[in-house]
Amino acid sequence: MGGTWERQAPGVLVLPSGRLVRGRGVRAGVPPGPAPEAALYLLARRPAPTPWPSRWVRWPDFWLPTDRVLAQEALRWAWCRAQDDRVEVACGGGAGRTGTALACLAVLDGLPARAAVAHVREGYHRRAVETPWQRRFVERFAGTR
Repeated sequence: MGGTWERQAPGVLVLPSGRLVRGRGVRAGVPPGPAPEAALYLLARRPAPTPWPSRWVRWPDFWLPTDRVLAQEALRWAWCRAQDDRVEVACGGGAGRTGTALACLAVLDGLPARAAVAHVREGYHRRAVETPWQRRFVERFAGTR
């Protein structure tokens, strides 16, 4: 335990504090390189078990988490773990739900919601936070931290 991602590795987002978090799409498979030390999966169905600690938030594609309180707790868990561990956040395709979650992590890291979305689109994926309701989720998340 206690590793970090390489800053230039595919899917790695650098948060303002310097924390590194990897986003990815589970349909693409686990990329080469070191394994995560913790993961947050944002999927409509429970993911397959992993050898690393993980949390699952039921989150249908293009929508929002079915349990927003659980989602907030899981996002805080991932952000805390990212201080010292290799954390990945993943959904099916790796853009909308993953981007939304990464924007929430950026909010926890101190960015205002709009700046967090822009930061994730610039540093992770240009289509991150795909829908207006995902954008509102980040804005509302900013009000609950």
